[in-house]
Amino acid sequence: MIKKNSYQKTLNDKVTLDGVGLHTGNLVKLTFKPAPEDTGFIFVRSDLNPPVEIPADIQYVNNTDRGTNLVKDGAKIQTSEHVLAALVGMGVDNCYIELDAAESPIMDGSSKFFVEAIESVGVETQSKLRYEYVVTELISYKDEESGSEITLIPSDEYQVTTMVDFETKVLGTQNASLDTISEFKENIAPSRTFSFLHELETLLENGLIKGGDLNNAIVYVDKPLSESNMVRLKEAFGKDKIAVKPNGILDNLSLHFSNEAARHKLLDVIGDLALVGVPIRGKVFAHKPGHKVNANFSRKLSQIIKQERRHNAPKIDINSEPLMDVNDIIKMLPHRPPFLLVDKIFELSETHVIGLKNVTMNEPFFVGHFPGAPVMPGVLQIEAMAQAGGVLLLNTVPDPENYLTLFMKMDNVKFKRPVKPGDTLVLKLELISPIRRGICHMRGMIFANNKLMTEGELMAQIIKRK
Repeated sequence: MIKKNSYQKTLNDKVTLDGVGLHTGNLVKLTFKPAPEDTGFIFVRSDLNPPVEIPADIQYVNNTDRGTNLVKDGAKIQTSEHVLAALVGMGVDNCYIELDAAESPIMDGSSKFFVEAIESVGVETQSKLRYEYVVTELISYKDEESGSEITLIPSDEYQVTTMVDFETKVLGTQNASLDTISEFKENIAPSRTFSFLHELETLLENGLIKGGDLNNAIVYVDKPLSESNMVRLKEAFGKDKIAVKPNGILDNLSLHFSNEAARHKLLDVIGDLALVGVPIRGKVFAHKPGHKVNANFSRKLSQIIKQERRHNAPKIDINSEPLMDVNDIIKMLPHRPPFLLVDKIFELSETHVIGLKNVTMNEPFFVGHFPGAPVMPGVLQIEAMAQAGGVLLLNTVPDPENYLTLFMKMDNVKFKRPVKPGDTLVLKLELISPIRRGICHMRGMIFANNKLMTEGELMAQIIKRK
């Protein structure tokens, strides 16, 4: 279920970081820039002529080798996940991420420096309301080959739990949890990326880790370290001496957390799920997560969200006790039968309203509107939406009986299916922008039998009765 919750946020100002790409070793400058409402996260390759914008969207993921990599119009972004995790963790909704190279800077292998950069300029609240995906039922994806699995269940807020198991002695089973996104900065952001010695050797042999050093990746020694390998690692990292610590990792750094590997995998999950493009209200359980399974789950979730956005029929029990019955509605709206076109109100908040209209054969307009094949006039469907929206608008004043709601305009109205006698119409209105000076801009939808019948954007204003 898609729901609007609070307001969107962006950065107060731009902020720049310099570093190197882990795999390319190239110097790279990254600049976070404020972005307008409904922008989302967009990478910008400023080194190309003309610059290419690559939205942080799952549709642009072209591979998940050693990171989550995006491609659009031939332009690439490598290792997007640490940057995106920082933005999500800091509550940012809209941001341009400008890069002068194809890979994000690795920094210390975590999201810490990105979080600190965002914090240094601060986050500002924007004027448009924020959409989030509210999980109402279990969603899961499993990779049969690896046994990796991600499950998403309902929760009051965004939570993530990860479990890693690489079946090695040096790094056994680890778990990590994030109970609220506000804990991201302290408990997850400093967790650095990691690798096993056998993977590191393969990467070095193939020239695929040119920007690494012992300060931006934890290396777990899962095999005996021969003298020849020791010499190769010294040369690769420019160190005079390399040794293995008692806890099985190469020296020159200390773990920030005993379960840092699981915490970093949690960080990756947050960054990869940002590619869904909508904040999530639900709890994620990730068993043996990796960029491949994260991306496949994001792809599945993205399709579910798009489908719900197209249909998005409210889940209400029409036989339950309504929030307002027709007598309550009459006290608020000036309309009277036969022109009162809302029978019940089931939900009413500061940003949305859900009402109901039973269409019977006794409706007076059926007498003259196609008597042989009765269809509810489209203009009356819009009027029913507007009346439900009027309840939303009049609910903002203490004495609604002293006000009238007047149409200002309607846009993008579409009649998708005919409304016939016997249909029970569910009317859903939600704010597109906050109510200002009594003016309300709403998106309205009418559903019957869980199908979208009519939709459109309405603008209305409340005025005092004379």
